[in-house]
Amino acid sequence: MTTKHEEKDYPSNAALVYDKIKASGDKEMSRDTWALILSAIAAGLSMGTSMLLKGILHAYLPNSSYSFLIESLGYSMGFVIVIMAKQQLFTENTVTAVIPAMNQPSARNFYRLFRLWGLVLFGNLIGTFVIAFAFLHLPAFTPDLESAFLASGAAIMQHTSFEIFSRSIFAGWLVATMVWILPNAKYSKIFIIILMTSVIQMGEFTHIIVGSAEIFYYMLAGKITLWQYLYPFAIPTILGNIVGGTFIFTLLSHAQVRSDMNSD
Repeated sequence: MTTKHEEKDYPSNAALVYDKIKASGDKEMSRDTWALILSAIAAGLSMGTSMLLKGILHAYLPNSSYSFLIESLGYSMGFVIVIMAKQQLFTENTVTAVIPAMNQPSARNFYRLFRLWGLVLFGNLIGTFVIAFAFLHLPAFTPDLESAFLASGAAIMQHTSFEIFSRSIFAGWLVATMVWILPNAKYSKIFIIILMTSVIQMGEFTHIIVGSAEIFYYMLAGKITLWQYLYPFAIPTILGNIVGGTFIFTLLSHAQVRSDMNSD
């Protein structure tokens, strides 16, 4: 726990948060390969609960003007599980892991950054594929719920690649904002997670992990091919999430804190 004396050693509260995130990112980049992959697979499975709860609310809420807003709260469930359980989520690591690399740019740190991104993304996608396969093939859901799952995938695939890329920028930015808020959230962490991630769904923005669960289901149901999953969905979404989370939010925050440090 940071004491009041330690807090006074920082030129601003932003610098204190920055240092907490840098320490967390450095720790994550140092983790064992299999520990990262297994945690990332668990996160991919957990993110299926976002698809599940959103689908349940979509299927059974009355058709009214407020139903979509309530449905969007269901989208937050996977994020709550993943973040509170400390599982590895790709869009979180586009924020935390980039800080050590920016703070001390070197070939080693950039290798550690891209290693973490690659392993976590790989594990997350395995988890989302498995949960989508289970949702489709296990006789556990009603026809109404199955139709809701398909509707989620169809809603994403109706957009062009540039629209998906643009929407994913805002998703990455919102996740990055959440990551920077959480170190000071204390007892309101769950509220912050629900608030920030439900806005992603309310804005119909695109997140690579939740979206992959929905699109894998749509693909496994025979609606699209693997190539259509990759493009126009996966590649633009990954790039947009990184642009929004890393290049827009995190690098600006990094520049702000470095300016504080230099002026202190």
